[in-house]
Amino acid sequence: MNQLVLTARIAEVSPLRYTPAGLPVLELRLEHESQQEEASVPRSVKTSVKSIAIGQMAERIGYQALDSCWTFKGFLATARNAKHPVFHLQDFQPNP
Repeated sequence: MNQLVLTARIAEVSPLRYTPAGLPVLELRLEHESQQEEASVPRSVKTSVKSIAIGQMAERIGYQALDSCWTFKGFLATARNAKHPVFHLQDFQPNP
């Protein structure tokens, strides 16, 4: 199963663009910071994740403020010539 749930803030948003088929596409960078437990030891973690939203999801996220925090759901995929995975966003909700 390829499913990712991440609570993160919107750190960067590229201008909305459109595919040749007319679908809106929004590229963004999400930043996460939390305390996790690894090998029974508490650990502070930070990460920055390149993300993409397509279609109505792109339009919905495009209205959100920079630095706002959300819980994002989606999957990871790597483009043919890329070296790193991209988080493809399928849903997001306010962070409780």
